[in-house]
Amino acid sequence: MRSHPFGPTGVNVSVIGQGTWYLDRGDRKAAIAALRRGIELGMTHIDTAEMYGDAELVIADAIAGMRDGLFLVSKVLPSNASRKGTIAACERSLKRLKIDHLDCYLLHWRGASPLADTVAAFEELTRAGKIRSWGVSNFDADDLDELAGVAGEGKIACNQVLYHLKERAIEHAVIPWCERHKVAVVAYSPFGHDDFPSPKSKAGEALQRIADAHGATPRQVALAFLTRETTVLAIPKASSAEHAAENAGAGGLVLSESEIAALDTAFPRGPKPRSLPMI
Repeated sequence: MRSHPFGPTGVNVSVIGQGTWYLDRGDRKAAIAALRRGIELGMTHIDTAEMYGDAELVIADAIAGMRDGLFLVSKVLPSNASRKGTIAACERSLKRLKIDHLDCYLLHWRGASPLADTVAAFEELTRAGKIRSWGVSNFDADDLDELAGVAGEGKIACNQVLYHLKERAIEHAVIPWCERHKVAVVAYSPFGHDDFPSPKSKAGEALQRIADAHGATPRQVALAFLTRETTVLAIPKASSAEHAAENAGAGGLVLSESEIAALDTAFPRGPKPRSLPMI
């Protein structure tokens, strides 16, 4: 499993992690087995959020007795992102996860609470040892500029954003901003939202050819493409141990320059959108 630096934290994190959105809505035993299989195969970066229903409770069962070596991330809802609200939300997440600290804590998206208040809460949680680092999700480059002005350089650990083969908007401004400021980019929904390229499409055929050349699957190639730069990590969700193993198989896959160019042509990033896409 390759690893990439997680922003300015000094920690290298598995390039392929595990997302948990909707994880609580299926078979609980299968979800726990998927998380554990992923951990066994090196996917030690596990992402969740208070918005994700009972996902934190499922994770707690999956990681019982194996907290060391994991990189655990959760998120506060914008509606809870006041100074007091952020601290209270973090405490709830820690209780649900049955752990004493998070490795990173994120603002899920920008809301009505002043960024200064949320940042103050993050810094208070850091001093208390409740979180090791903090970041954001769904922030565009101008939002990141404002946040850096509030927090100071070197404080933002990551920006978690929508990124998949058919949605490459973050390559225009967000990834360059994060590269300049040494902020990790975490790709959520890296297979799209029920919209993975069909093998019958021209783009899907290109993806399959590269997969065949590596003895890999198209999804593994997609993950390898998205994480081709050292700034970017991905957090696909798996609902079964077999799916988790497939995701983990992308962790050691490195594409050639010609393969990256072929995928760039097959899945063009398109023009810069007026606003950052998110789901």
